[in-house]
Amino acid sequence: MLPIRELTAQELYRPTDAAALPFETTARAPRSEDFIGQDHAIEAVEFGVAVRRDGYNLFVIGPSGVGKQSVLRQLLGQRASQERPGDDWCYVHNFADAHRPHALALPPGRAAALRNDLERTVADLQVAVRTALEGEEHRIRRQRLTRELADRQERAFREIEQRAREEGVHVTREQESFTVRPLRDGRAMSPAEFDGLPESEQERLRAVVARAEDSLGVALQEFNDWDRQHREAQEALLRRTAVAAGARLFVELRAAYADLPEVLEHLAEIEADLADSAAGFLQEAEEESSDSSRRHRMPEADEGTEFELRASVNVLIDHEHAEGAPVVYEAHPTLTNLMGRIEHSQQFGSMIADFTLIRAGAVHRALGGYLILEAARLLEQPQAWQALKRTLQSAEISLEPQGQQPDGPVAVSLQPEPIPFTDTKVILLGDRDLYELLAETDPDFLELFKVLVDFEDVMDRTPESEASYANLVAWLAFKDGLREFTRAGVARVLEHAARLAEDAGKLSVRMRSILDLMREADSHASLANAPLITAEHVQRAIDQQLRRAGSIRIHLLENIRDGLTLVASSGVRVGQINGLSVVRSGEHSFGQVVRITARAWVGHGDVIDIERDVDLAGPLHAKGVLISRGFLGERYATEVPLSLSASLVFEQSYGAVEGDSASVAETCALLSALAGVPLLQAIAVTGSMNQHGEVQAVGGVNEKIEGFFDVCREQGLSGAQGVVIPASNVRHLMLSQEVVAAVREGKFHVWAVAEIDQALELLTGREAGQRDDTGAYPAGSVNAAVQQRLRSFAEVNGRFRGRESASTR
Repeated sequence: MLPIRELTAQELYRPTDAAALPFETTARAPRSEDFIGQDHAIEAVEFGVAVRRDGYNLFVIGPSGVGKQSVLRQLLGQRASQERPGDDWCYVHNFADAHRPHALALPPGRAAALRNDLERTVADLQVAVRTALEGEEHRIRRQRLTRELADRQERAFREIEQRAREEGVHVTREQESFTVRPLRDGRAMSPAEFDGLPESEQERLRAVVARAEDSLGVALQEFNDWDRQHREAQEALLRRTAVAAGARLFVELRAAYADLPEVLEHLAEIEADLADSAAGFLQEAEEESSDSSRRHRMPEADEGTEFELRASVNVLIDHEHAEGAPVVYEAHPTLTNLMGRIEHSQQFGSMIADFTLIRAGAVHRALGGYLILEAARLLEQPQAWQALKRTLQSAEISLEPQGQQPDGPVAVSLQPEPIPFTDTKVILLGDRDLYELLAETDPDFLELFKVLVDFEDVMDRTPESEASYANLVAWLAFKDGLREFTRAGVARVLEHAARLAEDAGKLSVRMRSILDLMREADSHASLANAPLITAEHVQRAIDQQLRRAGSIRIHLLENIRDGLTLVASSGVRVGQINGLSVVRSGEHSFGQVVRITARAWVGHGDVIDIERDVDLAGPLHAKGVLISRGFLGERYATEVPLSLSASLVFEQSYGAVEGDSASVAETCALLSALAGVPLLQAIAVTGSMNQHGEVQAVGGVNEKIEGFFDVCREQGLSGAQGVVIPASNVRHLMLSQEVVAAVREGKFHVWAVAEIDQALELLTGREAGQRDDTGAYPAGSVNAAVQQRLRSFAEVNGRFRGRESASTR
């Protein structure tokens, strides 16, 4: 067995050599915003954005506070600044189907120019067309057409009237109707005169009237044809006038967009629509010239003509002022925020939409660039997640109409033309558990997010890395407007980063916590009217953080002091030991001392985990208890059956217990109960173990040591108190200076063990004992006492079974 190792004060804390930092204050430090400790993550990001293939989107994992979003924004911003801005996108009217607006792509900055040019052109067109329609030339041409129709109709009527008179009938024209009557003495006969004629004469005149009416019917049909031809001529005149008035303006527009065929095609459709809309221009001009029309007309806000609406441009994405590809972070990825929406306006009890009411979403704004989303927030919106997957799979953005509300007005919506979703990277931010869950449950996930970016929360602590970290501290202080740090102040920040990493050989790169500490140290320097931030200010900030989060710790110590919670830091007890656990409060944690007791009796090899039986322990704790049972069986029951029953319990523990870090303490308590050998209560134990009795590392070792030290200090430091930790945890020690000082002065101790027998010897003050070739342990050793007790249990069990068997016979 290896000798028990008592740690020196130097092994409990690894300071940073402030003198090795190449500056007096951060004012003279080379400020560096390089993201330290994330080389692998940065390499993965650079790879992911460089591969322009389907599915090579990024899923970024890592603990909170390591700056995933900051790193991504800087990396992507640097790359995006060297890339061409994405195309502008706009929606325009579809003259073939108004419910399916067209999507137009234009070079960066030209969508807004097209919109402005068309607005200006439409305004000029309205003036030009109305001026032309109200002009003398157009008026004369319209009057000529009207006069030609009237003259033609008048000549035709005179011819009809002449023929009718020759046949003895008179044709009278009254507005839009005609009356045919027989003539007598050159005048139309009255009904009474007609009735007084002989029957034969009446028959003859009726026939003459019928022929005249037939001729008149034919003429009226010709009149209708002439009216139709006249209207067509008027419309043709309107169209020619409107086209002629706008010709010059459209020539200028076509010249400005000669390099964009789709725009030219759309301009041609607008020009054709201008001709079709000429009658509307004339009607509006006539209405505006009517005082009564102006008095009774109720215009709506921002009302425009139908032609203005059809000729307008809805600019969805405008990169006019962009200096590179877009980097878009959508903090609230609902379906509409992500994919865009189609708004509606109410009209006559219905909800009406047109292409000008289409609004862009984050996927539109990120076109040609990068879209960053929080995965957990996205998955809270199932429709948004499904829509994003459809967009990635189809490589196009489709705006789907929203569902009709059952009790709402009838909605008439649109089906806009999809926009291609290409050359765009989607980056999801999440954690490892969420990544694994999606990989396991969503069959599309790994096909769409092929690049995993894994951010670390710690980095190696070397002189070089400390120098780089110090430069980052200098840059953070400058960026955040803090006072400059002294060299010692920076060293204290580095030491705290090692404590946060829970490893003296590592530095935490959870920069949010580091920046919070720097800000709070700056506040303490301000309160002290100090020009620089020193190590004392940093320490004061650390102490204040612990005080703010330490109310639970204070209450626990008060309960121990008042005797409400039974914990002893002196004396000896059989089957009783001080175990250590960690309690977390927000981002801070502290150690808690827990009394563990064990009892043993004759049984059948059962070790009862009371915490587990009452559902207060998790599976990892139960695993530790089962490991202890396996250890007992292998060490002591190779020749006789393990004939014991035992119970283990965390006394006065009323919350959940999880983890196997108490398995060494539990096993020592159980061996003490079996051997009848008391354990020193001045020593607390933490560590897990395997079935071979080897002690394994655990987490929270600094907090656990400090937690027992607080209890010992409260009850009085005797110089015999201390903590047993796994030897593999020594590298993690970054204890408080109070504990380090107590160890230096011999008032407190920390021992490192690699085997459970080392812990047993320290706790009992007796030899643990090594098995000889015959399988026996040295007399007087702890293991010998345990072995003897278990054999006695086996004998009792054998005698009982023998009597039980005899009684059944």
